[in-house]
Amino acid sequence: MTSAGGRPGRTAPRSVDVARLAGVSQKTVSRVLNGERYVSDEVRRRVLDAAGELGYRLNSAARALASGRTRSIGVVTLGTALYGPASLLIGVERAARDAGYALRVVNTLEGDPGGVVGAAESLLEQGVDGIVVSEPIDEGAVSFSVDVPVLVLGAPATFGGTRTVATGVGAELLARTATEHLLDLGHTTVHHLAGPQRWFAARDRREGWRSALTARGRERPAVLVGDWSAASGYEAGRALAADGDVTAVFAANDDMAIGVIRALTEAGRRVPDDVSVVGFDDIPVAAYVTPPLTTVRQPFDAVAREGLRLLVQAIEKPDAEPAPANDPPVELVVRASTAPPPSR
Repeated sequence: MTSAGGRPGRTAPRSVDVARLAGVSQKTVSRVLNGERYVSDEVRRRVLDAAGELGYRLNSAARALASGRTRSIGVVTLGTALYGPASLLIGVERAARDAGYALRVVNTLEGDPGGVVGAAESLLEQGVDGIVVSEPIDEGAVSFSVDVPVLVLGAPATFGGTRTVATGVGAELLARTATEHLLDLGHTTVHHLAGPQRWFAARDRREGWRSALTARGRERPAVLVGDWSAASGYEAGRALAADGDVTAVFAANDDMAIGVIRALTEAGRRVPDDVSVVGFDDIPVAAYVTPPLTTVRQPFDAVAREGLRLLVQAIEKPDAEPAPANDPPVELVVRASTAPPPSR
């Protein structure tokens, strides 16, 4: 197999390869190869030498980047069909389209620490004006710097860029609201079924539950951990059903809450007469299970719009003072799965 540079067994070189060999940024590579000014003769020589050595050919995306903005935004996101990440991606696509930008998406795989960096390199190669990092899992430290603005959604800022902005999805506040709803009904404490702790969202929801109980001076029961599935909720629900002191459960997503309700019902524990259950997300089916599920609704569209507002400002007004992020709305959806605790 012969590459574009004529070297057997190797893939076509990319601008990032030229940048690494020359010791400059990708934007500098584009400027040199497009004949722009404001590049020193020494840097220009290094880039041209590196491009010649690698057999690199400037692509159309690089030309667009050098001549102006491409009106495109790249997204690094975990490849998953789970409701939360998928809904947030849809919200980002809508917000980008409304702002006049096309979206380029690269999915990563869980358990691949190099996936985020590789995805970002792929997007930079396509000449995106900015990058959205919607990576919900902690894959360890990511050491990577890019020369376009970066928006980080719902996770610690792991990228270094010309400008990095961040906005949370409000998971901790929503979890605290769900827990406080159960305490306000009169339950003495609330048991928690958490999501897998590699997920930033699961950590935030656990922290919201913990802080609500701590603020009220209530006991914090041992935490059960599921994998976001209804099946894991069912297994946890069987353990909760065996404990007669359990009167309230906050599950970190609706699927697990539905599994908990099924296990409690099979064990003869009535929901909500004996045990109240609150979920998280407000998935479309939540209103139609038996009993209809009380939950907190994630403001995916609002978070996406706010994040894209900050990112577009960083792209189009790089010298402007960054605007503060607005807090996402909190919406508790009360249905029939919660009630005051049973009389003792």
